[in-house]
Amino acid sequence: MVGQDEPLAMSEVDFPRVPPDGVVVKLDACGVCRTDWHIWKGHWDWLGVHPRLPLILGHEMAGVVVEVGGEVRNLHVGNRVVAPFHYSCGLCNRCQAGFQNLCKRPQFPGSSLQGGFAEYVPVPRAEVNLLVLPDSVDSLAASTLGCRFMTAFHGTVEIAQLRPGERIAVYGCGGVGLSAVMIASALGAEVIAVDIDDVKLEKAHEVGASFSVNSSREDPVAAIKEFTNGGVEVTIDALGIEETVQNSIGTLRVRGRHVQIGLTTAKERGLVAMPIDIIVAQEIRIAGCHGMPRRRYPDLLRMVDKGLIQPASLIGQEVSLENVNSVLDGMSSFENVGFSVITRW
Repeated sequence: MVGQDEPLAMSEVDFPRVPPDGVVVKLDACGVCRTDWHIWKGHWDWLGVHPRLPLILGHEMAGVVVEVGGEVRNLHVGNRVVAPFHYSCGLCNRCQAGFQNLCKRPQFPGSSLQGGFAEYVPVPRAEVNLLVLPDSVDSLAASTLGCRFMTAFHGTVEIAQLRPGERIAVYGCGGVGLSAVMIASALGAEVIAVDIDDVKLEKAHEVGASFSVNSSREDPVAAIKEFTNGGVEVTIDALGIEETVQNSIGTLRVRGRHVQIGLTTAKERGLVAMPIDIIVAQEIRIAGCHGMPRRRYPDLLRMVDKGLIQPASLIGQEVSLENVNSVLDGMSSFENVGFSVITRW
């Protein structure tokens, strides 16, 4: 990326230098995420996101270790690995408490570091920031796990503490939303999907939704409350615009739990009006969800290994690096269905 909201440029770069505490990974696959789109658009300056240009975008990375730094002991050339989108220091009190996703000194490939829209990428503090993949999970499936899927997993399993038999409404059926639909269904919940695109809603039904609402044609709050006779126990907003935040809260039953995953756009700039009186009177609980702690990865990978969740089925298209601009353009009009993954360099 040479300029924000300008077409990405293709160029040759030097082979990355291996960090002493890190590795170099040859990528097999890298997802193109809406976070990449936000950074490309120049959003999130209100969060302190000021990427230094030129920048290689990309953070949903999976591949093979090809070079190992001298301080690394537990990773080896040939290991197949997946990288979370948030690199942690492993040493601060938050990391030591098991919340590497909330590290005090985080680094983000594709934002504060050069990212994965490249054939080779260096990963610092690799023993903290990489996970070795089981043989049953190939790199294509793994590329879905480093951001959207693992965030949805953390949001449904740990933040919402979704239980079998509960009802959950997922607002926004992009990559995070469809991941949440699949995971919630695997957990035994009844899933309701909300979007403005019938094709995305059809995909949501394919991966586990039992009811859906096209919010461009009908009021999702009224429709869901009628369908559920009063509302749902859990909502997830996977989009982050004011309308979906407010509708998510309005869809809840008394003592419902709302999980906010989607970050806001340049219109909201992080500020959204909320129905505070309803939140108080109904004891609504609201929690944010950012990435996933490292300790939850074994649970996620076991569910993938057993076939209980199938993240690769959410991949809508495989693209070459030179076609990334068309993917980003499609995100501007919300055209893309499922995950777009770079598999050809």
